[in-house]
Amino acid sequence: MDVDEVKERAGPRAFSPSDDLPGEYREAATRMIQFHANSEVMGGYLDKEFTRMAPSLDRKLACTAKCQDEIGHAQLLYRAAESLGVKTREEMLDELTAGEGKFLNCFHYPVDSWYEAPMIDFFVDGGAMRRQATLKNTSWEPYAHAMDKVCFEEGFHVKHGEDVLRELMTSSKANQERTQAAFEEWWPRILQFFGPTNDESHHDEFAQQVGLKTVSNDELRNSFLNMYVPKAEKYGLEIPEYPRIFERDDGTMAVREEDLDWEEFWTIAENDYEGSREQIGSRRRRQAAVEWVRESMTDWETAGGDAPQAAD
Repeated sequence: MDVDEVKERAGPRAFSPSDDLPGEYREAATRMIQFHANSEVMGGYLDKEFTRMAPSLDRKLACTAKCQDEIGHAQLLYRAAESLGVKTREEMLDELTAGEGKFLNCFHYPVDSWYEAPMIDFFVDGGAMRRQATLKNTSWEPYAHAMDKVCFEEGFHVKHGEDVLRELMTSSKANQERTQAAFEEWWPRILQFFGPTNDESHHDEFAQQVGLKTVSNDELRNSFLNMYVPKAEKYGLEIPEYPRIFERDDGTMAVREEDLDWEEFWTIAENDYEGSREQIGSRRRRQAAVEWVRESMTDWETAGGDAPQAAD
């Protein structure tokens, strides 16, 4: 099958590992799914920090469960990417540790307080849900199957984040002010979560032509604004003056793209931001810390033992 035939046949869950697909499709799909899997791993590290900061046992348990979910999502996605035959799971994880793997902009910023928890768990995860729901119709079938489970669990994550936001914004004046300050810091980052504008995106057009993506970056960003600006205001958050949000002729919302710091965004995209180096370094240290587990499993298999199996 050549690229033109792939474009002609592209549709929801159209292609599987049994199909003879061109290298261009396989590489594009691998890049997209690997990026998603890396983001799940790095997002899990933020949830680990929130587990330490959470003010109650119930919140700590919820953050721990969310962190576990995110790492589980990454495992599903690495396997979906691996099924394309371009890279192994181990190669993708090694690239992430080496600072070569890319991941979503919001996970390059370290978090310092519990007031940032709803920024990630409600707004960022809410944005992720807008994007991931569309990926149930991606053309690579293993990716779409993974998204069925991912979206189910992400829905709980968003509800958890919304409950944290509600609790903070209905408590003391000091908590409200600190949450507002966190919102103002994170709001531009959240709007860049969907990636560069359509005309600046390097891969968006091809990904849509072959059915890997079904909705553009700009459409996702505007859809998020239409849903989440009212939600923010419902809980008493004030939308910052900048970046400017405006209403289009059809009544939907959009952002003035020139108000966003795209220079910082592209620096982050190259893993060349101070936070990038800190987050990737954290991943590198954690991978090294459990290297003995992988070595023990390899030694066990080499000695003729049965490989340890995950629980059903």
